[in-house]
Amino acid sequence: MNPPPTDTPATSQGGAPASVAAAGPVPPAPAPPPRRPDPRPAGPRWARPALLALLLVTAVLYLWSLSASGYANQFYSAAVQAGSESWKAFFFGSSDAANSITVDKPPAALWPMALSVRLFGLSSWAILVPEALMGVATVGVLYAAVRRRFGAGAGLLAGGALAVTPVAALMFRFNNPDALLCLLMVCAVAAVLRALADGRTKWLVLAGVCFGLGFLTKTLQAWLILPALAVVYACCAPVALRKRFGQLLLAGLAMVVSGGWWVAIVELWPASSRPYIGGSQHNSFLELTFGYNGLGRINGNETGSVGGGGGRRGGGGWGQTGLTRLFSSDMGGQISWLLPAALILLVVAVVVLWRARRAVAAEQAAQRAEFLVWGGALLMTFTTFSFMSGIFHQYYNIALAPYVAALVGMGATLMWRRAGRLGASVLAVTVAVTAAWSYVLLNRSPEWLPWLRWTVLVLGLPAALGLLLSLWTGAPAQEPDGVPAGDGTPTTPQEPTRQPRVPRSARPRLAVLAAGVGLAASLAGPVAYTLDTVNTPKGGSIITAGPSVRGGMGGPGGGRFPGGRLPGMWRGHTNGGTAAGAFGGAPGTAGRPAFPGGPGGGAFGKHAGRTGGMGGLLNGSKVSAKAKALLEKDAADYTWAAAAIGSQNAASYQLATQQPVMAIGGFNGSDPSPTLEQFKKYVADGRIHYFLAGGRNGAGGREGSARAGGFGGFGAFGGRGGPGGGNGGSSKITSWVEKNFTKVTVGSATFYDLTARKG
Repeated sequence: MNPPPTDTPATSQGGAPASVAAAGPVPPAPAPPPRRPDPRPAGPRWARPALLALLLVTAVLYLWSLSASGYANQFYSAAVQAGSESWKAFFFGSSDAANSITVDKPPAALWPMALSVRLFGLSSWAILVPEALMGVATVGVLYAAVRRRFGAGAGLLAGGALAVTPVAALMFRFNNPDALLCLLMVCAVAAVLRALADGRTKWLVLAGVCFGLGFLTKTLQAWLILPALAVVYACCAPVALRKRFGQLLLAGLAMVVSGGWWVAIVELWPASSRPYIGGSQHNSFLELTFGYNGLGRINGNETGSVGGGGGRRGGGGWGQTGLTRLFSSDMGGQISWLLPAALILLVVAVVVLWRARRAVAAEQAAQRAEFLVWGGALLMTFTTFSFMSGIFHQYYNIALAPYVAALVGMGATLMWRRAGRLGASVLAVTVAVTAAWSYVLLNRSPEWLPWLRWTVLVLGLPAALGLLLSLWTGAPAQEPDGVPAGDGTPTTPQEPTRQPRVPRSARPRLAVLAAGVGLAASLAGPVAYTLDTVNTPKGGSIITAGPSVRGGMGGPGGGRFPGGRLPGMWRGHTNGGTAAGAFGGAPGTAGRPAFPGGPGGGAFGKHAGRTGGMGGLLNGSKVSAKAKALLEKDAADYTWAAAAIGSQNAASYQLATQQPVMAIGGFNGSDPSPTLEQFKKYVADGRIHYFLAGGRNGAGGREGSARAGGFGGFGAFGGRGGPGGGNGGSSKITSWVEKNFTKVTVGSATFYDLTARKG
């Protein structure tokens, strides 16, 4: 019996198919294209454990006693609570779930917090933990960006310097938009650096997306560094010039799309069915972007702001402008500890790397480009902050923190690896200048840790001398081929080659000891400031890191009273019907000094984060159990349980009751929303239950405003730019309510029942 036929091809004697054998030997598969050299050094074995330790310490630092700050800035916390209750409020960034008005920023910074509250419920932790995690992520991204070309040591130094920058520790534990903006800007810079390394378009597009999301976080501030990064890429990218401009156009398109989609929806949405755009005077987000949050911050013409309409030479109501602004009493302790070091290292590094040797010319050019990126970002932000005449708060300086940290990590590593006379001199000068400047900053708080300023000098100056002597006399001269990168392995797009480096055994032990002592002296001041910040509850709209300082500017008007307190601030004093100084239930804050004329006052200046806000404008108030019960009763029958002048006043009661409370006039009480006619209609339709007296222009508020009217002449305290002049919509609403409705007093709080007319 014959076997069934099969489809198995015939084989040759060697076992290969006959057809293949007849065709001859099979040609070898083409070799894969050579991989582009990775500029990242392999790194020592300790690099990853050290990174994990850095991130763990940062997480502990930023999460430590986080709930002590309560709801932090109640203005944003109320919007987070609203977004957790209403998807419409989530999308627009509304101050309340009934969508009366938005916050005066785009909503991207609110979204992570609102999602957290949706998942875990309303609490201080649910609001603030996302901010702390953003801080940890920022440190990690900065480490990766610096390590890629300068090595793990540089990355750790940069990440550690950022983590202990006082203003960074302040804002990564707070719920303002600055935390997310800082993370996005570091991601944008990191993406640009990747594009500079390999010329790939995708990295530049990713940077554009980061800038677009940054715009949705804090509008035009996100674009401060954009010109510097675009110029560096156009000049230094490793691709043809024509392709560079095409890539930049694609990145710009990505930025417009990622940031503009929300703006387009808001502008096209019928105004009658969306919340009023807070911070604008004509219900327009574009007006808010280019006015109050845009050019107004530069020239001081901020219609509707607490210091609006200024534009005066020298900074108007927000302090003197000029190159020394960020080194002043108010700003210096927030950001400037390592700023002189960053500037010194930037200048020296660019000059040194410009003199590129042929053997490592490509590598030095790449390093120089990275210094130009970080340095350009620093200089653009530094110049803008130094000369802007509009609203400028101390905590804005977080924008500078990653740029300063990166330059310090990169520059110090570069100079240390040179191991020649120039490197020794630069490191010694940098340590000496940093120690001396730390002494100046610490001396501004003479009663706070008085031993620390002398310790910094005693350690820093000898360390500088030790660096100079040991490296000047004991280390081998710099090799002529240039500066090794990363772990000593410079790479070029063509042929990576290992350059000689100074052996560890050749370095004098004195140099290593001096470097360690110098690093400790340089970071002692910011670490102490950061620990003080972490251990101090913060709340309100104007907060600062570290202890109080002499000669601080305070708030609008540029003045500080003795001891950092304003007139009428004495312990236990309250005015306007609410307890002073509380913010969101944070412990240990009740009974602190109050500003007259409004609920929950307190100094707004150096201790605004410790003691409260200015008459309800800068901080909310403590809500009693009786007042909470009053507003919660029958709240489901109304669109808004209550209405109050200004967002902070409304936020306190909204967070206490978790019921919508209308913020009349938005943050400053100066936005024309609602008008008197609209408010009357809401009342006639039975949509608002109570009106809260004692706000910026509430009952007692006008009297309080008169008492405080001499304070800088701003907003309700003098009228310019706000409703306090008596003709604003908020004042008209207050007068109409007082005249027509019955007053209800609950403890020390005063309300008007809008369902009970007089007579």
